[in-house]
Amino acid sequence: MENNRQKQANINWYPGHMAKAKRLMKEKINLIDIVVEIIDARMPYSSKIRDLDDIIGNKKRILILSKKDLCDLNETKKWINYYESLGYEVLCMNIEKEFSKKAFIDKVHMLMKDVNDKRSEKGLTNRKARLLVVGIPNVGKSTFINRLVGKKVATTGNKPGVTKSLDWVRIDKEVELLDTPGVLWPKLEEETVAFNLASLTAIKEEVLPIYDVVVYILKTLEKYYPHLLKERYGIDYVDEDILPTLDEIGKRRGCLMRGGLVDYDKVYNIILNDMKTGTLKGITFDRYGE
Repeated sequence: MENNRQKQANINWYPGHMAKAKRLMKEKINLIDIVVEIIDARMPYSSKIRDLDDIIGNKKRILILSKKDLCDLNETKKWINYYESLGYEVLCMNIEKEFSKKAFIDKVHMLMKDVNDKRSEKGLTNRKARLLVVGIPNVGKSTFINRLVGKKVATTGNKPGVTKSLDWVRIDKEVELLDTPGVLWPKLEEETVAFNLASLTAIKEEVLPIYDVVVYILKTLEKYYPHLLKERYGIDYVDEDILPTLDEIGKRRGCLMRGGLVDYDKVYNIILNDMKTGTLKGITFDRYGE
């Protein structure tokens, strides 16, 4: 399944607050009943935290695939089936517009049933479920928490690195959670993973050359979603020499400088912004089985 992902990139990008967050998670993991990991439905492999098992051990898990409205659901469903086969409880949702608090809380209660059945046998009341909510930057973690609570308690933004500390948040009398900063792993060793993260704004734009990221986006769209190239940029294919393609997009979108020369920086920004804002919908860059 991962053969095409093995090309080494070996990119280092690991801000200090991420290392600190992981240390604090390890310190508090014994307090946690259930780990809730949020990943991006457009990259269900690339957005999964690589070294999470080292922190959480065998804790029960719920996997939330966010941005359902932006993914290629047929492709993403293959990943849902895969993760369910590994024992995850999986929910796929558009957190902002189609969030089901009940569906999530039902999963929590199901996973807490063994613990609370034993407490009931001893005449004790149900124990409050303590959740650890984790995810890479910019997958919708703060939005998820705000929707659970029903008000804004976590800062949101469409750029990585908004949350910087660990904070307990009370959902109701039965559930509380520990919010964490978006975390990555110290080295992005798989090239495809690194480019997916950069394309979908999980790592800062300066980590990889912007030209390379744009070329990766265009070529991935050509391979899997050529209709989007036509609909959005008016092109039928991506030239082997990328410059004619960038010129064509630049001319069509009015990215011209004095003398009619194409302003490539504007072309890059248009394409990256289309990814960042979700203008390009129905895409899943991680392909199961490839």
